Amino acid sequence: MHTLFTPDNRLALCASFVRDKVKVADIGTDHAYLPVWLCLTGKAVSAVAADINPEPLSRGELTIKKYGAEKLVKTRLSDGLKNIKEDEADDIIIAGMGGELIAKIMDNCPFSKNPEKRFILQPMTKCSELIKYLCENGFEILRQDTCKEGKKLYTVMQVCYRGEKIPHEEDFLYLGILTPETNENHREYAELILSRLEKQQRSNPGLKNVSEIIRKRCENNV
Repeated sequence: MHTLFTPDNRLALCASFVRDKVKVADIGTDHAYLPVWLCLTGKAVSAVAADINPEPLSRGELTIKKYGAEKLVKTRLSDGLKNIKEDEADDIIIAGMGGELIAKIMDNCPFSKNPEKRFILQPMTKCSELIKYLCENGFEILRQDTCKEGKKLYTVMQVCYRGEKIPHEEDFLYLGILTPETNENHREYAELILSRLEKQQRSNPGLKNVSEIIRKRCENNV
């Protein structure tokens, strides 16, 4: 059996948000690295590695066999969470896809509004649209952090259903509960968001206000 790999920074941050001794579902699993690592380190008791396409599942099955995790990790062909049963997962990881798609997957999940579930979300794009969906549909961000992998910056959120719309300021849609005022890594991520907003401002002047708010937060002026 092969020595267990070390997950990259992005996957490691997702893993750190998973609760201890839970059942996990990894949606859009690709190579199944995350569920295999979670189960073989004892963080998770079992996992479903799910993907909408057969090819990624084939790669996942190779990983599962390579590390001898067949009794702990099962693969599942599933469009989002449609083929995942509620009792199969306590913590659901949806990582490595666009914010709009993550929101759609959560919206189509029949048990996403179970307050005992935790969703670990890592959007690659359109994070603001995902956070807007969360706020408008009663999901609270419990934890959030950022990491760097190579030259890319990522943010990961742990959320759960609270049942009421979450009131928020405009900058919350872009930064969530990150604290660029006091955390250098969060500030670096906020500066990346600010740079993007300033470029978009040329065609959308309405973004000027939120850009100013984020700039002040990065400068510790609020």
